[in-house]
This record gives sequence, C-alpha cells and structure tokens, in this order.
Amino acid sequence: IGDLTVYENVELPLVYRGSGSSAVRKERVRNALKLVEMEHRMNHYPSQLSGGQQQRVAVARALVGEPLILLADEPTGNLDSRNGEVVMELMKKLHQGGATICMVTHDPRYLKYAQRTIHLFDGKVVDEEAAP
Repeated sequence: IGDLTVYENVELPLVYRGSGSSAVRKERVRNALKLVEMEHRMNHYPSQLSGGQQQRVAVARALVGEPLILLADEPTGNLDSRNGEVVMELMKKLHQGGATICMVTHDPRYLKYAQRTIHLFDGKVVDEEAAP
C-alpha cells in the first residue's frame, strides 16, 4: 500500500487480526523484515524501493502472521538470483517449521526445494512427481 511505510505494510495483517500488543507486533515485524534483509528500509515507502525490494517486503508481510499454509505465486519473480535464494531458504525454513507451501513458479532452479512437483500445460496436469 503506497501510503504506508514498509513497517506499516508488514504490520497490517497483525493489526487486522488484533495480534498482540504494539510491542509484540513491533518485534514480529522487525523479525520478518530481518528475514528478508529489509529491516534497514522499514521507514521507507514502496515508491522508494526497487521492484525486488517491494517483493521482499511482500514476502515479509506474508510471513509475519506465521501462516500454516502459504500460497505463493512467483515469490521470486522480481528478484535477482541471490535474493531469490534468500526467499526460497525462508520458504524452506517455514516448511521445516510445519507450514504447508504451495508455490507456482516458471523457474526450474527452485525445483530442488520442492517435495512434490506438478507440471501444468494449458491448465492440465501433464506430469507429477514426488521428491526422492
């Protein structure tokens, strides 16, 4: 949301949920921003960020609520390879912590993170496999 700072954007889901005190929310927002290496930009507005930085803030906003299920549509789409790996490592940690993640990607580099892959063509499943 362009009128809100990075901090406020990430905090928003917690505010809507009524999740904890201001101090608890502040700690969770800082932790989420630290995970995506954007803590130093928390007082900036989206227009002051690159597309990749905006994507990382969106990932932090998705993570701040500690979801059990995460639907991710091209979460690395606007990121360079290094930041893409950072995001994928975060997804991996979330999964190891018990979260279920359903991710759509066109980038085959990220197949190594999947436990199960489903390939679609023209909206139909053409291949499906589980990781070894």
